[in-house]
Amino acid sequence: MSETFSHVGFEVSDIARSAVFYDAVLGRLGLRRLHDGDGIIGYGTTEPRLFIVQRGRPPAPGYGHTALRASGRAAVDAAYAAALESGGTDDGPPGLRPQYGPRYYAAYVLDPDGLRLELVAGGH
Repeated sequence: MSETFSHVGFEVSDIARSAVFYDAVLGRLGLRRLHDGDGIIGYGTTEPRLFIVQRGRPPAPGYGHTALRASGRAAVDAAYAAALESGGTDDGPPGLRPQYGPRYYAAYVLDPDGLRLELVAGGH
């Protein structure tokens, strides 16, 4: 994940269900679970940068999305497939997005709570 961010957090309704989803998707992008706590898990490469938190209130789908950089198109495709296989919903299949740049390749998925993830490779 980019060093630009301190961290990103998603609030979810069921931490166990979300752990299955995020373990599958983020594992395909080279991230691993680095933090396990009561109602919170964190992912990253050397330190947690993406946190999934169960706070006891419903999440708010549609507030925006988080874009996760993949190492290439194959990684986007693999993460997209993992998302669908582990409880996610398609919100835009893998493909070029020329409106964002000639090499911009992305897929969009909704996690089990309806939060939107963009899986992206290539530049603007």
